[in-house]
Amino acid sequence: MNVTVICLGKLKESYLRDACAEYTKRLGAFCKINIVELNPVKLPDNPSQAQIDAALDTEAKLITEKIPKGAAIFAMCIEGKQYSSEKFSTLLENAGVEGGANAVFIIGSSFGLSEKIKKMSKYKLSMSEMTFPHQLARVMLLEQIYRAFQISSGGKYHK
Repeated sequence: MNVTVICLGKLKESYLRDACAEYTKRLGAFCKINIVELNPVKLPDNPSQAQIDAALDTEAKLITEKIPKGAAIFAMCIEGKQYSSEKFSTLLENAGVEGGANAVFIIGSSFGLSEKIKKMSKYKLSMSEMTFPHQLARVMLLEQIYRAFQISSGGKYHK
């Protein structure tokens, strides 16, 4: 299975980069993992809604160019559905079949994702109702993808 994680922005903290590198390494046993970092559109300190919408539309074009044809698309968004790790594992397995062994996860910028991206996504996922640092989302997502593969393979990681 090919798993692509498209992210707006780079990880600034070394401990977050280290955590992502660790899960990327672990995921290599289960899938071909590809992390695509895109530059978010720069906005002023207090952007208007029109400026935010324009930035999200520009980011949507950048994102769309990186999505493999026919892939199962997961939009990470606050209004998405929350799943248990077990249910997410099943969802990922099914998505791999539906998407021709290609699953794409999209993490937007700090202002989220364009409605265009959300509409083209078959799955909308939310990590939690809690608020987390934006950059932590990538670590959390990679860990859950790794956990999902462990669950589906009967590994001991998930208890």
